[in-house]
Amino acid sequence: MTPAGHGSIIGLFVSRQASRQRCALYMSKGKPALRGSVMRDDDFTSVAKYQSEFQGVVQYYLLAQDVFRLGRPRWVMETSMLKTLAGKHRSTVTKTARKYKRLVETPDGPRTCFQVTVERDRGRKPLVARFGGIPLKRKRTATLTDLKPVMASSKRNELIHRLLAECCEVCESLTQLEVHHVRKLADLNRPGRREKPAWVRLMAMRRRKTLVICRRCHEDIHAGRPTALKRT
Repeated sequence: MTPAGHGSIIGLFVSRQASRQRCALYMSKGKPALRGSVMRDDDFTSVAKYQSEFQGVVQYYLLAQDVFRLGRPRWVMETSMLKTLAGKHRSTVTKTARKYKRLVETPDGPRTCFQVTVERDRGRKPLVARFGGIPLKRKRTATLTDLKPVMASSKRNELIHRLLAECCEVCESLTQLEVHHVRKLADLNRPGRREKPAWVRLMAMRRRKTLVICRRCHEDIHAGRPTALKRT
């Protein structure tokens, strides 16, 4: 985030260099490109990953006066996602976009998104992975977490099966499940740290870069608060 001063006025703005660097992660030869590593995942997991990565970028810049400038990275990531899904199914971007395009209601009004739904039996609500629906609007009271958005990967279909288990892997809560990512496993075992939190020890023990957790545990992790291994 770039500070800019004009006399006694100070503002926070989206760095153009940071925006270009973020776009470059999803581009090849100057154009949005498919990601071969994500093609190994099912469609639900692919869309969830792209959304998680974009959500991390937006979260970091919520205090910026020109957060709307993230529209360019959003378009690049969206196009890369559609090319990845199209490449996996040997289809076209146009057909893939038509297949997954949805108009959804959000607190800021209707938004066009791309959505993958996994139906479940016994009357349970379906699992939904969605790219889009995040308003690029400044939030003056936002609490930022200084963490790099993660381009994570997991074994084929593993993430969706863990979500289908409907249980937080930290506290065993059964509601509002989300996915927490780390950039690489080595980050979990850096020497010289204080005693590792329970969630770090759990990820290191399982050798996983993803952790299915409830929203409360997710917020605790990003805020640096301790998480209990089991909540009542």
